[in-house]
Order: sequence, then structure tokens, then C-alpha cells
Amino acid sequence: MDKFLIIRLSSLGDIIHTLPAFAALRRGFPGARIAWVVEATGKDILDLVPGIDAVIVRCEKGWIRKIRDKDQIALDLQGLIKSALIARLSGARKRIGFSGKNLREPASSLFYTERLEEFSEDGHIIAKNLRLLTKLGLDAGTGEYEFPIVIPASLDQAVGNALSGLGLRSGQDVVLCNVGAAWESKRWAPKRWIELLKRIKKRDLFYLILWGNAAEKDVALRIGTATGTPVAPFFTVPEVLALIKGSRLVISGDTFALQAACALDVPVVGIFGPTNPARNGPFRARDRTALFPMDCHPCYKRTCPSAKCMNAVETGVVAGLVQELLEKNG
Repeated sequence: MDKFLIIRLSSLGDIIHTLPAFAALRRGFPGARIAWVVEATGKDILDLVPGIDAVIVRCEKGWIRKIRDKDQIALDLQGLIKSALIARLSGARKRIGFSGKNLREPASSLFYTERLEEFSEDGHIIAKNLRLLTKLGLDAGTGEYEFPIVIPASLDQAVGNALSGLGLRSGQDVVLCNVGAAWESKRWAPKRWIELLKRIKKRDLFYLILWGNAAEKDVALRIGTATGTPVAPFFTVPEVLALIKGSRLVISGDTFALQAACALDVPVVGIFGPTNPARNGPFRARDRTALFPMDCHPCYKRTCPSAKCMNAVETGVVAGLVQELLEKNG
């Protein structure tokens, strides 16, 4: 029996971007045993993906014993020294990864037995992940990406009940505004969100502010108070996926909510600054991105004293894109 170990530890958005590679691997080897090593925060996503035989959480008791199998093929889709070390710890005789110039930490390639030939990274990160599968004789593919996420009805019901408590009426469509991001440099200023919501809240739609951590909740409450917009309660990762799936439109920076919306085929308006939307952003022709081009773009810096690229994204531009998508999909 063919056996594979996928190594993609984090982040949530990157796990989403790895799902098409898993789906292609499962199609190519329908009878194989496929395990996936992940950080604890990502397990909630993988538990919603049928076809993964084992989800192994790094650093949980006994996790190293669970990954060890010399007859499996380890696929490092993370590209860090720690993920390459996991491939080596697995004991797999065949360990496949990217070449040094296509890795965030080039030294990772020292732990692989096979490396993909160097290539130009001018496409989407999803395409890069799929390319690694060519080392297994699979076609990288150029068609639609497959995201095999199954959200149970119980999650839809729980989220629906929570939104009803916030004032959502039957038949009303949700427009989700995600104000958070893991990187400070990816966050649009609160004043911009306030301006945007005041400009676009002219329809019989239910606008909802989504946040992530405690600091983002404070920002969300400030925006909500200034605009009369409900703020989402705390949702688990699976509940956030259910919330996004049921939304008519998602407005977000380059973060998990955006990637999840794209995976779930929900229209998005992405707000980009330090990262490249061609690599990390929406991949459907329908979707839209707001980006102010600058000489320093893309820098991929997590912090920036001036945040000039995000501040340069004007409210009117984003409002126009929102209006366009609402009309196109309404």
C-alpha cells in the first residue's frame, strides 16, 4: 500500500492553500494511507476534510511515534528547517521537498532525498504546492482547485442561531468584514473600515465584523460602535468556516478569512499591502483586490513603521469594488 506523510504545520491560510495538493494526491492514489502533521491550531480545519487517514498534531504526546514509517513518502510543503526535520524524524526513506531557492529556509533542502527542480515563483502558492506532486508522477494541473472541506449542518445551525441573536433576519444576506490579520502590516486602519462601512451600508444586507484575537476584538468593537455594525461573538475555526460559507461577500486583508472564502467559493474583496495578491490572493476572475502599487511592493514584512502601502488603499476604491461585486452577484 502507498503511504504518504504531508508536512504542513501552519498557518491556517497556508493549510487552506495546501488542501488542493492533498486532494490531487488522494485522486492520484485513491487507496493510499495519507497522514498529515500539523500544529494544534490547524487540526480543526483538517478534521473537516474527508480522506485524511491520520491528523497528527506536532508536540502532542506520542506524535513522533505516530509519524515514523520508513516505507512512507514524506512531502514537506512547509519548507522550513523544522518541517524538514520532521520529515527526517519520520524515518521515511523518500523525503521530497523544494529546491533551496524555492524555500523560505534554503537549508531545509539538506534533509530531503529528492528535490523539485528550481522554478520561477510567479504564480499562486497553490500552484507551487501542486507542482511538488510532479515528483510522484502526478500532473500539477491547471484547472479548478479542489478544497475538500465538509462543514456539518450542526455548525451551520450554531452559527445561524448566533447571528439571529445579533439581529439577522430570515432571508437576509451576510456581508462579512474581517478587520484582523496575524501580521500588523496586513491590517487596514480602523478609520478606513469606519469610512467604508458608512459608505456601503445602504442596502438591506446584514453587515458583520469578524475579528480574531483579543486585541482585534477591541478594534472591532470600536468600528462597530462608530458604524452601528454588529460584531461577531467568539467563533471557533470550524464555526468561522461555516460563517464564511454562508456569507454573500467577504471583505478582508490577506489572512485566513480571505483564503477560506476563496476555498469555499464565496465572493471576496481583498485588501492588500505588503504581500502579492497574485501569489496569496483570490484566484477566481470574479473576485477583486485593492492594492496601491509602490516601489517596495511586495516586501513581505510583518511590521512597518509607516504602513504606507495599506494606508494608501483608499476607501473609495474598496467601496467601488464591494458595490461591483454585490451588483454582479445579486
